[in-house]
Amino acid sequence: MKYQAPRGTYDILPEDQAYWRYVIETTRRVCQLYGYEQIDVPIFENTALFERGVGETTDIVEKEMYTFSDRSGDSMTLRPEFTAGICRAYAEKKLHGRPQPLRFYTFGPAFRYERPQAGRFRQFFQIDVEVIGSQDPAIDLEVMQVAWQIYEDVGIKGLSFQVNSTGCPVCRPGYLETLKAYYSGHTDEICGDCQRRLGQNPLRLLDCKNDPCQPFIEQAPQIVDSLCEACATHFSELRVYLDALGRPYSVNHRLVRGLDYYTKTVFEVWAEGIGAQSAICGGGRYDGLIEMIGGPSTPAIGFASGVERIILAMKHEGITPPEIPKPSVCVAYLGTGAKPSAVALVHDLRTQGIGTAVLWENRSLKAQMKHADRINAEYTLILGEDEINNGTVTVRRMTDSTQGVVPISDIVDVIQGRNALEG
Repeated sequence: MKYQAPRGTYDILPEDQAYWRYVIETTRRVCQLYGYEQIDVPIFENTALFERGVGETTDIVEKEMYTFSDRSGDSMTLRPEFTAGICRAYAEKKLHGRPQPLRFYTFGPAFRYERPQAGRFRQFFQIDVEVIGSQDPAIDLEVMQVAWQIYEDVGIKGLSFQVNSTGCPVCRPGYLETLKAYYSGHTDEICGDCQRRLGQNPLRLLDCKNDPCQPFIEQAPQIVDSLCEACATHFSELRVYLDALGRPYSVNHRLVRGLDYYTKTVFEVWAEGIGAQSAICGGGRYDGLIEMIGGPSTPAIGFASGVERIILAMKHEGITPPEIPKPSVCVAYLGTGAKPSAVALVHDLRTQGIGTAVLWENRSLKAQMKHADRINAEYTLILGEDEINNGTVTVRRMTDSTQGVVPISDIVDVIQGRNALEG
């Protein structure tokens, strides 16, 4: 039997690791610049957390979660997103007792059973950023800025924000009634999913991607026309701050995101030319989620971004990440008698922080030199009987074939450039 990676998963081969390291290191640096602390939560949680937090009628809960019963019979789910788990940690560990707001970031794999496409997988690696404990629209802008700077710093161009407000428990119910009244005259013309959403989760009608529903979405009432004074002021202030920074953005009236916990601000960052969807980031405010899962009433906002889509955008724009450092030195030895001395030399070099490669298969000197050339080693150190007896090492600089004999005690100084290699 020939085994293959499960559909919707992938292997990250060595030639792609530079992209991953670059994105993660950039994320860590940007988040620390903004004062965010790393938090890590379990890869699986009680299923009820996602049913309650994400929403029982969302596509994630109804169609996409990887759920299983453990040996105790408890229902567990591989995390489809991070926010619910971070909010659970906030409530469980009573983090509201710390100075607010709290700024968190994390990254790791998440899982959703959905149709694989460009930049979208069933196991995917996600960056997650959250601010908990502030409802100021300037915090909304800060979170959006973190996302923007990550993408900008890895070299992605053509960025823009899509923003909207989804209201709050005060004004959203009235808008939902207006929306349902509008769609009630088109129930025979919309898709089956939207017919079901009309009764269960009408806001998701605006998020439908099926072609028959697009004309009705375009003509649907806009939620910004139904916002209460607090939500309208919040959204207006956010736009003032975006204008102050000169960030390109569009008010996208159909942007509602796919999770039940969002309130007020929702946003995406778009980049051009990365497949079926332009969004490389999505997020928003979720002021009621922590209270919903048993914690105190706490405002919060965050975003998530799939690393795969970031890398897809980088490759589309021809961005090459910095190479992962490789060993600068290769040790070659002549015969099995020299092998113990080679073992000791390799150990000493690595202890000094010098990346060192070696072939241990007792290969010919020609084969060992070819290996050094293949890995682009800067120096090859050759140990034979004469070198061992004299306490020396023959050093060859691979770039110009300069070769000299160096006392073994001076080898680190030569490699690090403090002593010259004399041929």
